[in-house]
Amino acid sequence: MADRELSDPITMRLPLDVLSEIEEIAKICNRSRSWVFVRALKSYLAAEGREIIDIDRARQDIDAGLGHDLDDVIDEIDAIVKGAAA
Repeated sequence: MADRELSDPITMRLPLDVLSEIEEIAKICNRSRSWVFVRALKSYLAAEGREIIDIDRARQDIDAGLGHDLDDVIDEIDAIVKGAAA
């Protein structure tokens, strides 16, 4: 694996059951706890974390006037559908 730039160490407290599972996974995979943490965080960021970021960016776009009124969009789609049916 390529060398990656790493942050300074961080400290966190975890529920003991979560830590126990992380340690069990690390042992089974013959990996470190840090490896398991990074994999779990990447998975979170790719799913729920990405969704949070996307929603925030959409809200920023709306605040900047970059959105479209839903009624206008529906009217435009109706016009397209009616034109295709004609």
